[in-house]
Order: sequence, then structure tokens, then C-alpha cells
Amino acid sequence: MTPGRWSELGNHSEGTEFILVGITDLHGLQLLLFAVLLPTYLLTLLGNLFIVVLSLADRRLQTPMYYLLRNFSLLEMGFTSAITPQVLSHLLTGQKTISLPRCFSQMVLYFILGTAESFLLAVMSVDRYLAICYPLRYPALMTSRTCLGLVLGCWAGSFLFLSGPCIWLLLLPLCGPKVLNHFFCDSTPLLALVCTDTRLLQLFAFLVAVCTLAGALAVTAASYTCIIWTLLHLPSAQGRRKAFSTCSSHLLVVSISYGSCIIMYLNPTQTGRLDLNKGVAFFNTTVAPLLNPFIYCLRNKLVQQVSRDVLVRGRGTSRHLRV
Repeated sequence: MTPGRWSELGNHSEGTEFILVGITDLHGLQLLLFAVLLPTYLLTLLGNLFIVVLSLADRRLQTPMYYLLRNFSLLEMGFTSAITPQVLSHLLTGQKTISLPRCFSQMVLYFILGTAESFLLAVMSVDRYLAICYPLRYPALMTSRTCLGLVLGCWAGSFLFLSGPCIWLLLLPLCGPKVLNHFFCDSTPLLALVCTDTRLLQLFAFLVAVCTLAGALAVTAASYTCIIWTLLHLPSAQGRRKAFSTCSSHLLVVSISYGSCIIMYLNPTQTGRLDLNKGVAFFNTTVAPLLNPFIYCLRNKLVQQVSRDVLVRGRGTSRHLRV
């Protein structure tokens, strides 16, 4: 088969669609996964939307920390929505095709939103570092303009780093059969369909992953090293516990997010890792976004208190309207 030319599969026209292998071929298991994944996706949207609304509804949460958390929740909703609705559709209908433009759009969204999340997690760690290590200067350092600039910088950095390898992959010639061994358009199965030698692209993608993911992780690690050093020198044990409580939720989310990404992408060669990547990617795109709002709500006393106050105000308003 000549490069850039796809073989015929089924009744689909040549070169217009991919076929995703998906998670399983068993129809009964597909319906079971749909029944589990649909409420998981809805809870993910509701949980992250709850964080966004709550941080806007109460002045106590209108601080740099919760401003960054609100943007992280928005990214989480976009990240899971880039993948999950299509997976739900394929599980329910059994149709596993995806058009070429949708496939590449999904891949680009997945990487850009995921990379922006990694950058934002690093920014959130720097925010905690400034709040704990420089509490008197913190209000002057983390102004609303600074926070906006940092969030926009996460988006701009993600576009800057990811545009090169994504465009490079898009321009490479692809050969059939046009079957992707994944449940969405990830870069690893797409690389398996490229007709030419992809070692240079894989090396370039690995270097980009090191600069983005490992770089963000290094910033986070450095921030928390300084935080721990500062906490160890606090005279009060209660003060140490109170300061660390503001970081514990973020540390847990960092461990989940960075851990799964390191397994999938910090490897110069992806051969033989498709099955592992599928499992980790399923966790990363469906389970992790669901856990994050619950982690912040269950482990943050201020969020719990504001939630109770907002619910009480809502009930009072409802009774007043009924009267």
C-alpha cells in the first residue's frame, strides 16, 4: 500500500474515518461500562461545576488559591468532555468509527488541556509556596492581575509546546488498516499507523513531554520542598498542621495527575505499551476528574463550611419564595 493511502474497511469511503478498537468487544460488558461511565461523567461535571459556582458565590473563596482551583475545575470538565461523550456513544451504539478531522481535533484537545492542567498544578504549588513562606508579601505578589496572567500563561505555554508535535504528526503519511488500538485518538496508536520512520518524532515528543510534564513536576517538587522546610521551622505544631492542611488536597491531586501522565508519556519509545496506556488513560480521563472535586471538598474545612452556608442560604431563600 502506498503511503498516505488507506485500505477500504466496511462501507466507509477511503481515507475518511478511523475505527477505534475501544475498551471491549463484548456487548454485555459495553452496556455495563456505559451504565457505570454515564453517572461517573455526570458526577464529574456536577462536582467540578459545584467547585466553580461555590468559589464565585462566597467571598471567603474569592482568593488566589480558589481562583486557580476554579480554573482547574473548568479544565477538568473540558478534558473529560473531549473524550467521554464519544466513548459513551460508542459503548451504547456499538459504532466505533470517528472521522479524520474529529480524531485529530480530539487528540489536540486532549494534549493541550492535559498539558495546561499540568502547568496549572505547578502554578497552584507556587501559590501555596508564596502563601506559606511569604505570608506578609503574599497579597501583593498574588494579585488578581497576576492570577489572570498565570492562567493565560498556562494556556499559552500548552499551545506553544504542543502545536509542533501535533502538526508534525498531522502531516505524516498514514497507511491502513485504519484501526486504532485505543478508545480515543491518542498519539501512540496513531504513530503505529504512520508509514515512515517515526523515531525522530517520538524523540521530539519525548523531549516535549520532559519540558512540560517533568518541568511542571520539578516546579511542584521545589515548591513543596521549600514549604516543608518552612513548616519544620514553625514553633507551633498546630500552625504546622493548619498550614499543611491547605496543601494536602493539592498534593493528592498532583500525585494522581502526574503519576498517570508519567506512566503514559515519559518514555522515548511507546512500542508494546498500548494496553497499559489504555488502562491508565481510562483512569486519567474518567476517574481522576471525578476524584478531584471530592478531594478538595472532603479535605478542605473552609470549602465544607462555605458549602453548608450556601445550602442554608438556599433553603432560606426557597422558604421565603414559597411564603
